[in-house]
Amino acid sequence: MAQGSSGNSNNLVVSRASGALEQMKYEVAQELGISIPQDGYQGNMTSYENGSIGGFITKRLVTIAEQQLAGQYR
Repeated sequence: MAQGSSGNSNNLVVSRASGALEQMKYEVAQELGISIPQDGYQGNMTSYENGSIGGFITKRLVTIAEQQLAGQYR
């Protein structure tokens, strides 16, 4: 795996954000009642579970961006 420990090929625009995104993943999973294995391997989780986590992260990131833009251009 060339890209970090998660094995995905997504490149972050702000590399220092990886820790915050990882934390957000666990927070969202907990809110949804989905447990991520302690070893971090998500290969045994269903597509629905992983998709739900990713979808809610996307919603949260869009909300954060909209709030920042609204404050910046008010």
